[in-house]
Amino acid sequence: MKYFLRFAFVVFLVPLISEAQITSPIIKAAFGVDADLRANYFNGFVQSGNDDWFNNGTAGTGNFILDTTGAATIIAGYLSDVSPWPKRMASFYRTMNRPQFSIVNNRLWLDAMFIRDYHGNDTTVFASGSSKNGMSPANWSCPVAQPIPDKNDILDVFLHIRRAGPTTTDSLWMFGGLSLDNVTGNRYFDFEMYQTDIYYDRVSRKWYGYGPDMGHTSWQFDATGNVTRPGDIILTAVYQSSTLTNIEARIWVNQNSLSITPAQFNWSGLYDGANVGAPYGYASILPKTAGAFYTGLACGNNTWAGVFQVVLQNNVLATNYIKDQFMEFSVNLTKLGLDPVTTFGSDICGTPFNRIVIKTRASSSFTAELKDFVAPTDLFLAPRVVAAADAPLLCANNVSIVSVINPQPASVYTWSTPDGHIAGTNTGDSIFVDSVGTYIVTQRLMAGCSVYATDTVIVTQLNDCNLLSGNFRSVSAGLNKTETWVNINWTVINNASVNYFVVERSKDGIYFEETGIVFSNSDKASDGVYYFKDNITGITTNFIDYRVRMINFDGTSKLSRVIRVLFTSLIDEGLTIFPNPVRDRFQMKIFSSTADLAEILVSDMQGRPVMKWEAQINKGENNLIITKNENCPPSTYMTMLKIGRKVFYKKIIILE
Repeated sequence: MKYFLRFAFVVFLVPLISEAQITSPIIKAAFGVDADLRANYFNGFVQSGNDDWFNNGTAGTGNFILDTTGAATIIAGYLSDVSPWPKRMASFYRTMNRPQFSIVNNRLWLDAMFIRDYHGNDTTVFASGSSKNGMSPANWSCPVAQPIPDKNDILDVFLHIRRAGPTTTDSLWMFGGLSLDNVTGNRYFDFEMYQTDIYYDRVSRKWYGYGPDMGHTSWQFDATGNVTRPGDIILTAVYQSSTLTNIEARIWVNQNSLSITPAQFNWSGLYDGANVGAPYGYASILPKTAGAFYTGLACGNNTWAGVFQVVLQNNVLATNYIKDQFMEFSVNLTKLGLDPVTTFGSDICGTPFNRIVIKTRASSSFTAELKDFVAPTDLFLAPRVVAAADAPLLCANNVSIVSVINPQPASVYTWSTPDGHIAGTNTGDSIFVDSVGTYIVTQRLMAGCSVYATDTVIVTQLNDCNLLSGNFRSVSAGLNKTETWVNINWTVINNASVNYFVVERSKDGIYFEETGIVFSNSDKASDGVYYFKDNITGITTNFIDYRVRMINFDGTSKLSRVIRVLFTSLIDEGLTIFPNPVRDRFQMKIFSSTADLAEILVSDMQGRPVMKWEAQINKGENNLIITKNENCPPSTYMTMLKIGRKVFYKKIIILE
């Protein structure tokens, strides 16, 4: 069984005694914890091999973690913005630049995120004096919008989870970062993560989806101290003089559980609920083994602020942080006893949490009033498998290709059928089937992991195949590495009725010209498979569209679908959805390198389509207003955008 720990992470800044062994710049799991954002750069010097949040051009084998799609467009928007600075006040987020659960340089990357919070008259803040840690989120109070003190104003937040290697015996590390507007005085902030799918509705200004035990989820143990159900967690950290001096870990429990000795960690003596005598609260824990389980420090002056730069509370755009404005930390979750592999016996795809809220507070007190927050955001939500057949209607003695239409590089796909027949291997992102039947694909996020998702494809009988003219089964096109040739491939059914094919291409997406003729091998009465190699030397457009015109012996003709071949010189495309969560309507902002026909599919988390449409988009920025339909009850959905050969995914939450 797969377990998910979703927990609350709280970081305080108050004066304590520094411990050098936990506050020096250090590399953990090949990630630089030095209060700097640059890959291949560590502790003030160029150093190849260490990963970090971004890369500013420093060469080396280290990788940057976060997706930087649209960075140039965002900065250009900031620079063109005028009072009252609407673009600079807006929030946006980016996820990891690799698929979730990818192995990169022999280390397992689970997920990552970057969030820019709202600025100025903030719409995600707590009302003064009304909301505190330990309270149920049901009782938190949030005004429509209000300014907050600069020492409590969140600018940007960072989070990344990885293992030190690719196996279950490698330690699970959590890396985090946060920038605040003011660097003087005492500052306190929380990284709060939940077992449940908590979310904030900006219309009603209420929180929903919190845990069942006084607003949280409590940890439960058997008589021998083994965990039977994970719950919420708080890690309390202390920064002083640019260094992280202490982290205190707590978990949400029923007070009666303190009489049990946990198997994976120790109680350390503190317990606090929402009020005195509360039956549920946060109890402090320590690792079973001695030694520090965390590292961290704050940045020096003029530290590079990353590819998105930083927008201050007064809407000034800055390329660098001032001293102590950015704070970075790491936590060894395995040593702390919060690794799902060692704590629950989960497989390596077990994740430490799922939903995160970042917030600031007024003081170091555990029950201090809350100030600013970044609304709940998901992690570890890999796209669920969606499959389709290129020929869902099958003639006798023919073959259909059944494929995963959203394959993930790290995922493993296995196929089975209760009543059909798979011709060849049953693994991979596509199979050949030569019989009608039901075909089931099972997705595992990595080899050896538990089942993550499944999808089903039904292939049925096509009657009177011999009476039909030739028809296309599939068509594809691919560019060679030197971008001098395009290989066009297509297959047809009822091949005996086909006379010849005309291959056509277009360099503007509108006008097509003949580029070659291929004669039919009409002696093959079943499927016909064809190839054409097009020399594109000298063509300077950013793309070429191809289609194939089929001419039958009876004089009829058919056109294949258009296949677009993109060149590497294209700018990055991307998709943004807002508001999110959604109530009735939402806006899709699409950045495209060309004018093209975009395919958009919204599916539920079981992979069932609920909305599907096409839209003609222009080169550059496009904005679509979408109204949800009756097929979209309140839940979580996955939006897929396909532009040419590129596919983008974004998750949306639909509210009542």
